[in-house]
Amino acid sequence: MTKDVLVFAEQRDGVLHPAALQAISAAAALSAKTGGRVTAALIGASVGGLVEKLEQAGAAVVFVAEDARFERYNTMTYTRALTAVLQQADPQIVLMPATFMGRDLGPRVAVRLNAGLATDCTEVDVDDKGALLVRRPIFNGKAYGTVSFRADRLQMASVRPNSFLAPAADAGRKAERVVVTVPHDPSDDRQTTREIIRTGGEEKDVTEAATVVAGGRSLKSADNFKMLFELAHVLDGAVGASRAACDAGYQPHSRQVGLTGKTITPNLYIACGISGAIQHLAGMRGSRRIVAINTDNQAPIFKVADIGVVADMFQFVPLLTAEIRKIRG
Repeated sequence: MTKDVLVFAEQRDGVLHPAALQAISAAAALSAKTGGRVTAALIGASVGGLVEKLEQAGAAVVFVAEDARFERYNTMTYTRALTAVLQQADPQIVLMPATFMGRDLGPRVAVRLNAGLATDCTEVDVDDKGALLVRRPIFNGKAYGTVSFRADRLQMASVRPNSFLAPAADAGRKAERVVVTVPHDPSDDRQTTREIIRTGGEEKDVTEAATVVAGGRSLKSADNFKMLFELAHVLDGAVGASRAACDAGYQPHSRQVGLTGKTITPNLYIACGISGAIQHLAGMRGSRRIVAINTDNQAPIFKVADIGVVADMFQFVPLLTAEIRKIRG
């Protein structure tokens, strides 16, 4: 086993997922303690062009499994491919984004390689014996648990998006490229991915966006959510909603943030007309920056907000959107 820290560089349609680059920052901190290198695993059909982005982010070696079988994500083929990469790379630690793909892929690979696995981690560290230590939220963020690994076998962790900042690109960095051949196994043909359709259309998912603009039931209609979408678009973010807004039919439950919805950790969370019930706070309290807009200056959301705006959101949000457009040109 090497002392390297390998990152599964998730890509979709030839575009690296932002969380993959963020994981490289976490890997760099770990490799400084293990004494190894930061390496990356890249799987896809035509992904050779992404090697440059990974090397500029800090990967010293990029293992590439490139084949037409990997054009679309498929549980069977990707599990076999990542397993082959890890067997060849022989890293000490593996990090991967805690995305839908990472949550599906990680456990399967861990079982095949008899590795330890912790999911949805927000902090990672290594002790003096080389054992991985991770911190992960439990009970919907109401508490945190620390998980320790055995240093004598492969250690894997999925990292929650936006928990780490992506490294600055350095054009002077160069990485070694290693081609990994993944043998075909007829058992993989049991599953075929013909098409991947985003349920939210072209809109970003709230769990993966760096900025989330969320609205509550006080928006009064689905049509009024349009102003939130406009703000989210100028910020390159996603739109979320409280449970009350989703139950009222203003937004689909796939955008629900909270205890019975999705738990998110964006860099910026803008709550529009959301009072801040404890069930909602459980899903977004991990945000780096929280901006609350509400006419009620006693609303609980202000207790967790970094910036509170006591105003009518129907007047304030369009003005905010217009100002951001001016700034961004």
